[in-house]
Amino acid sequence: MSVVLCEKVLSNVELAPGIYKLTFESEYVSSNAKPGQFVNIRCQEGVNTVLRRPISICTVDRENKTVTVVFQKRGRGTAYLAQKKEGDILDLIGPLGNGFDISGSYKNIAVVGGGIGIFPLLFLIEQIKDADKTAYIGFRSKNFAVLENEFRKNSNELIISTDDGSYGYKGFVTDLLAESLSTEEAETGIKGKKYDIIYACGPLPMMKKVAAISLKAGIKCQVSLEQRMGCGIGACLACVCKIKGGQDWQYKRICKDGPVFWGEEVDFDG
Repeated sequence: MSVVLCEKVLSNVELAPGIYKLTFESEYVSSNAKPGQFVNIRCQEGVNTVLRRPISICTVDRENKTVTVVFQKRGRGTAYLAQKKEGDILDLIGPLGNGFDISGSYKNIAVVGGGIGIFPLLFLIEQIKDADKTAYIGFRSKNFAVLENEFRKNSNELIISTDDGSYGYKGFVTDLLAESLSTEEAETGIKGKKYDIIYACGPLPMMKKVAAISLKAGIKCQVSLEQRMGCGIGACLACVCKIKGGQDWQYKRICKDGPVFWGEEVDFDG
C-alpha cells in the first residue's frame, strides 16, 4: 500500500553529468518497497511543477531505513530535484506500482539495462539471493557509466557495453545478450548461456529487442516500462500501454498495473 510521506534528504550527489543519486530516510518505503516499484516525488512547490515525477527505487537499506533513487536531470522538475540537499524535505507517494517476479524458482537470471534503465535493476539483483546473476548494462559512453561497483558486487558476472566503445564492448547491450545466448562462437566468449528469466529496463527499442531475443530463446522475460505519468496512482489514464490479454489486446496503466509486464504481452509498437 502506498502512502503520502514527507521524508528527510540525507544526501544528493552527481554521479555523472546530469545523473544524481539521492538518498532519503523512510521507514515505510524501505520496509515495504519491492524491486521494480517507484516513488512519485513533488520536486518543488508552486505552479511550475504541479505534477510529481516518478522515480524508480534503486536501492533500499532496511536496517538503516533509507531509500536511494538515481535520476537524470531532464526538465524543470528534475532540475529542481537535483538541487535538493541534506536536510531538505521530500514530499512523495510510495511505494507505487507492481514490481518484478522474483520467486525462488529462478536460479539463473539475467538483467539487461540501458542508460538510466539500469537503476531499478540494481534493487532487483540486491534482493535476489539464491541465484546465479548476470548483469548486462549499457551506456552511451564511459562518461555516463555509473554504479559499476554496485552491480559487480551484487552479480556473479558483469558485462558492460558502450555505444561508442569508450568502455567495455562497443555496441548495444542487446547484441551482447544475443551473442551470449548463441551456441555459435562469438567475440565476447560468453556464448551458450541459458537463463530461467531475463529482466530488462531501458529505452523502448532496447526492451523490444530483449523481449524478442528472449522469446526466440524460449526464456521468460519481464520489462519495466517508462512513461510520462500524471497522477501515478492510476486515476488519470495518462500512462496507458497496449497489453495482450488472452486473445485480445487491452490498455493497461503503467503506473498502477505495471510498470513491470511480461515481455511477450507488450505491444511495443502500439
